[in-house]
Amino acid sequence: MKEYKIIRQRTKFRNTDSDFENELNTLAKQGWVVKSSIAINGSSLFKVILERDKNR
Repeated sequence: MKEYKIIRQRTKFRNTDSDFENELNTLAKQGWVVKSSIAINGSSLFKVILERDKNR
């Protein structure tokens, strides 16, 4: 069985990409894998859908 998580990039004035990369790397260490990403047109909103085995 799989489980899913949706995260969004937090908008900050500095190091937004670096902070988001660090968050993704931390989640990867917990077994999460990026399955999809979504960027909303006309917005700075960016979401990522993650998946991992629920019974690890």
